[in-house]
Amino acid sequence: MSVEEMRPSVGLRVMISVGKSGMDVRDHNRKAWDQSVAEGNRWTLPVSREEVDRARQGDFEILLTPTRPVSADWLPDLKGTRTLCLAAAGGQQAPLLAAAGALVTVFDNSPGQLAQDRLVAERDGLSLKLVEGDMADLSELGDGSFDLIVHPCANAFVPEVQPVWNECFRVLRPGGELLAGFTNPLRYLFDLERMEQGELEVRNAIPYSDVAHLPPAILQKMIDAGEALEFGHSLEDQIGGQLRAGFVLSGMYEDRYPEQDEDPLSRFMDTFIATRAVKPEGR
Repeated sequence: MSVEEMRPSVGLRVMISVGKSGMDVRDHNRKAWDQSVAEGNRWTLPVSREEVDRARQGDFEILLTPTRPVSADWLPDLKGTRTLCLAAAGGQQAPLLAAAGALVTVFDNSPGQLAQDRLVAERDGLSLKLVEGDMADLSELGDGSFDLIVHPCANAFVPEVQPVWNECFRVLRPGGELLAGFTNPLRYLFDLERMEQGELEVRNAIPYSDVAHLPPAILQKMIDAGEALEFGHSLEDQIGGQLRAGFVLSGMYEDRYPEQDEDPLSRFMDTFIATRAVKPEGR
């Protein structure tokens, strides 16, 4: 068992204007996810020892979206596979992949989330490399240094998604795979407060930004409460952005929140997308 940790990268600093002062989006969202860990958000709860034991026998599932597991035929033979769990800390995907034989690096903005992976690694004798940093700046990672990237729904927390796809392309070897989950931007069309009350009222344009679209008083309330700021990227940026980076798409599926979440929009349609993309040989 080993847990190697690298010092935080400087990353890309995106300043937004809130009132009369600027705010660092990455710093705010880091603290917001640390707070989510403390509050027991479901995407911060580590897998159990039993799940890790089953993964050692090849029996495991990982999620890119809320409920639908990644198809087994999307995953390569994991034995010795150099795997990057990008913006995927929380003690969920990475420990299972490591238990199944992958050589796993976890890269995440939140120290609290990374601590969840450390907890599982130390508890269950797994080897993980933990790196704190900005998903849009992987300059600490070498060109072609990974065979597989697992990137669950996370890029809604960065203002620009194209740098994420570009960096994924760079750090993958030719023939390497990117498995990504992201939010269908249609979710951001609707007024959030009314949607939480079960009503669907179209209010926003796409691409969406909490910073640009929320009324100032509601935005400030979110900031004061330590809630993460979100950005609804267009499908042109989410899917077309992967193509612009050089990837070839080889798979896709959709997903939605489970029925018990009582999400109004999920009654009518899937609102999350997962894609499998490959970096072509010779690139």
